[in-house]
Amino acid sequence: MSDDDPFAEEDFDDGEFDAALLEEELRQAAAVLDPVPAELQQIAVDAYALHDLDARVAELTFDSLVDALPVRGAADVPRMLTFRAGEVTVDVEVTAQGLMGQVLPPQPTRIEVLGGPRPGSPLTTDDLGRFTGDMPLSGPFALRLRTGGDVVVTEWLRA
Repeated sequence: MSDDDPFAEEDFDDGEFDAALLEEELRQAAAVLDPVPAELQQIAVDAYALHDLDARVAELTFDSLVDALPVRGAADVPRMLTFRAGEVTVDVEVTAQGLMGQVLPPQPTRIEVLGGPRPGSPLTTDDLGRFTGDMPLSGPFALRLRTGGDVVVTEWLRA
């Protein structure tokens, strides 16, 4: 390297470089120049809050978008989903108007629809394990079921 090179390695002093200060300045610049939308930030906070260590994850075992045969001429067909976690099965039908489903075996269950910028009202099952929600789903969603002392969370899917 030549002596007049301003970026020569021997001229760089590690003692003058403060990585924490640089990181903070970059964070401030990003917050001003490219802020995170409030809705997206809330979704991220909600997703982090979902991290229930005691929750069992209900695996998707059937999705009509993938597993069912298409029906010719059928328009606006509801999406059918089945989740399973141990002995608990959750069947869900997703339509443009919302969702309905059933928890098997039937048991008192409180269901939260996760996703979107604002949380919906919790749903409860009837004596046969059935539930309905009239809020249309958009974007990624999951269901959190509380059955007695158990917590079951479904896989995340896109509506």
